[in-house]
Amino acid sequence: MTDLPRKAAARTARLAALPLGYAGRSALGLGKRLGGKPAEEVLSEVQQRTAEQLFRTLGELKGGAMKFGQALSVLEAALPEQLVGPYRAELAKLQDAAPPMPTATVRQVLAAELGEDWAARLVHLDGGPSAAASIGQVHKGRWHDGREVAVKVQYPGAGDALMSDLKQLSRLGRTMAPLLQGMDVKPLVEELQARAVEELDYTLEAQAQRAFAAAFADDPDIVVPDVVEAGPTVLVTEWLDSVSSLGAVIADGSRTQRDHYGELFSRFLFASPAITGMLHADPHPGNFRVVPGPDGDTERGRLGVLDFGAVARLDGGFPPAMGRLLAIAATRGPDDLVEGLRAEGFIKDKVTVDPTLVADYLMPFVAPTVPERFRFSREWMREVFAKINDPRDPAYTVGLKLNLPPDYLLIHRTWLGGLGILCQLEAEAPFRAILTEHLPGFDLD
Repeated sequence: MTDLPRKAAARTARLAALPLGYAGRSALGLGKRLGGKPAEEVLSEVQQRTAEQLFRTLGELKGGAMKFGQALSVLEAALPEQLVGPYRAELAKLQDAAPPMPTATVRQVLAAELGEDWAARLVHLDGGPSAAASIGQVHKGRWHDGREVAVKVQYPGAGDALMSDLKQLSRLGRTMAPLLQGMDVKPLVEELQARAVEELDYTLEAQAQRAFAAAFADDPDIVVPDVVEAGPTVLVTEWLDSVSSLGAVIADGSRTQRDHYGELFSRFLFASPAITGMLHADPHPGNFRVVPGPDGDTERGRLGVLDFGAVARLDGGFPPAMGRLLAIAATRGPDDLVEGLRAEGFIKDKVTVDPTLVADYLMPFVAPTVPERFRFSREWMREVFAKINDPRDPAYTVGLKLNLPPDYLLIHRTWLGGLGILCQLEAEAPFRAILTEHLPGFDLD
């Protein structure tokens, strides 16, 4: 059996050791400073070793710990470069890899989920995994009709491990702060907890993936593999022939690739709700694949999309108020913006705000919608996060007064994650045109 359902005490101890390890390295670093070693060199060494311990532990534990690490890896563009530099390589590793589950365990799960005759339908299964996720791993196989398939098998005990890790990470939020400067851990963990139950049920994921596959079946740019068979902890889908993930484009893609796949990524996120009633809510680079075009071209190929365990179910698509408020912020005065925010519950009735400061606080999020094309960058995202998190900035108090209605929580997190990927890609995209076409209520004319 896999080692995922370790004793709770052992898993808790490993997570609890993270801030203690940081404290120990910091003390050791102080000793080196006193010994004459340059401060910058000591800081870099402490951060590098901290990053390696943190993300190696998160990756090895899988479950909620790995999901937490993956969520952080999307938002690393918001951290100052001097802090995130040593972390980036370890963060990236979480997006595509994790230790494998034994083959015998995989076969036991398949028999339990698909029946003892599963091998008559799944006529071939690779011995080793081709990819790993936070709560399962993927094997390549062949279905009885000749189709190549991807077989995702959930780790036994994944549910207990997932909830245990998230509970422990929530408790450690404050003590982990020195490891993750600039990140507020508590709301991130709370949001992961809220959708964890759905992600554990692969039958729900299969329903979502079937809907996306049907909606994009004839799309020339977006590829979603269809579902072949599914059970609560096994999901069999058509195999997606891809050459890499968006992570590889982020690492060393050409300017053409960055802009092209950034645009396709944006179009997919904004087009999906209207045609599927759902928003893909797990935007990290490992879920988006570079698929060669008909002529084998990967500079301007197609975008493959995987992993539909986390979706925001939006009956009728995005709330029309989203587009209207963005358009008001971009084209009208601060008073109109505050009036619109109050009407939609973003500012409660008895809360007093300065309209000019509200407009100033929100303008960074509106900026990509104003020009015909907008260049995303890590520098831009760092400036945005620095501004809204700086207590010295007059607009800072606005963030404390704004209210995010429950219907917008997952949309907001997905939006931030999407911006994080676009900034890591440093993509230039016709963002205004994409929103005009796909976001109800958005019209700058």
